[in-house]
Amino acid sequence: MSVESVSGEIEKLYAAVPQLRNIFYVMSKIGEGTFSSVYLAIARLKSGEDKKFALKHLIPTSHPARIAAELQCLTLAGGEDNVMGVKYCFRNNDHVVIVMPYLEHECFADILHSLSFDEAKDYMYNLFKALKRIHQFGIVHRDVKPSNFLYNRHLKQFALVDFGLAQGTPDTKIEQLKVLQVKKQGSCSQSNPQNIPVPRELVQPSSTKQSVKRHWSHSETQINKGNRGKEGLLGGPTQRCVFGERNFNVHSTVSNENSTLKVVKQPKIDVSSRKLAAKKTVPTKNTSGSVARKTASTGPASVTCDCYARDQVCTICLARSRQVAPRAGTPGFRAPEVLTKCPNQTTAIDMWSAGIIFLSLLSGRYHFFNAADDMNALAQIMTIRGSKETIQAAKTFGKTITCSKELPAKNLRSLCDGLRTVNTVFIESAEQSEMQKKRSALQIKMMESQDGWFVHNTCTESLVDPTGSRDDLESLAEKMDTEQSNMNGWDRVPDDAYHLLDRLLDMNPSTRITAAEAMLHPLFNTTENS
Repeated sequence: MSVESVSGEIEKLYAAVPQLRNIFYVMSKIGEGTFSSVYLAIARLKSGEDKKFALKHLIPTSHPARIAAELQCLTLAGGEDNVMGVKYCFRNNDHVVIVMPYLEHECFADILHSLSFDEAKDYMYNLFKALKRIHQFGIVHRDVKPSNFLYNRHLKQFALVDFGLAQGTPDTKIEQLKVLQVKKQGSCSQSNPQNIPVPRELVQPSSTKQSVKRHWSHSETQINKGNRGKEGLLGGPTQRCVFGERNFNVHSTVSNENSTLKVVKQPKIDVSSRKLAAKKTVPTKNTSGSVARKTASTGPASVTCDCYARDQVCTICLARSRQVAPRAGTPGFRAPEVLTKCPNQTTAIDMWSAGIIFLSLLSGRYHFFNAADDMNALAQIMTIRGSKETIQAAKTFGKTITCSKELPAKNLRSLCDGLRTVNTVFIESAEQSEMQKKRSALQIKMMESQDGWFVHNTCTESLVDPTGSRDDLESLAEKMDTEQSNMNGWDRVPDDAYHLLDRLLDMNPSTRITAAEAMLHPLFNTTENS
């Protein structure tokens, strides 16, 4: 992004929330997501000290209840145990800016291949510490990934950030997450929860059914055009349905989708061809709509359709209600129960995401999974964990997976060691010439040193003056040898690491290891990580 465009965005931020100009000097834009943008700013404290802060500007279409829930997560659970806290919050009309402490951090991809095993182990322990904290409050983060777990390698500081997609467990301690749980079961015309200020621009007109219909049609039109509903048909701000925002997957409900389908025109379907397909695939006595619907919804699990691997859809499949389940998160980090649209999702989905991060650390490969859609993502997982294990786990949460070929589960140690070796060879080949130049220069410098300590340029000979002391040149040589071999403890990864990885990537969420259990795993020495 060019400097001019960033400067323009900063000016727009000042214009949207004018009170920021008197407090913060916004330096740059440091992050951008679907629902927000993050800026680095400096504020002058009363003590005269300048301090850095991170300013998170939420998009105007974010619903007040969702904003309140994110703020409450940061306020109650944040500020301790590697969970980001909140300092201030500013609002002007429908623009909200959350002010958080700024943690200077490294990019995960940039440091992945230079981390030692001990650093990787410490990274995971601190991630579990943060997840244990939020899970104790009944918070499911739903978007655990390296870019949401900030890491300052020099200061050894960590921070779990971005609760914009957070969801509550049934016993959550976050009241606003309870509000969202109740609201997602209702329609768009439900009243606003208490103590949640709603900007005038977001209040839905309720005078007539026709206004609601126009509102839905308007929102869908803007989404399809891809402009995020920033501008209405007449050039003004678009009024968005309270829980009809398609970007908020945790808010998707059957009632909302049905409302949308009534307004948005669907392509014409050849009814006669559909009936013909139904006659071919389903016995006559079961072709009535009521019987088929009853079979699909209340029939035994053994009843299956007859359209598998065919270019036709039977009435049993047509009669099935659309599966509605939260699907938020980042591709590559979604748990199997998310990919298969299991409606009952728990904190176990965060632990799966943590397992994917650990898999990247152990293998040196990032991103580890990279699929275009959910089914390909599930297939990629199946190649690692095995088809039998995947099918068996799916049955535990009411899903049926059909695999045309049986795939054995891979040995995690062999997989990670093999990938890390390939990555190491690739990196060393790219840096070999530069490293050789540094070693040659170092050898010459050593031979010219005054204390009589020499390093010959052959591997079989070395002359060391017994009266001379080992100086910084020797330490530097040893450090370079270690870096060139790129081991950093990766040649001594204990079996406990792969046992923990196996528990994190358990296909069954009910038996997947929890954050509290992971912190007590034998891999971690509690005296060192306390």
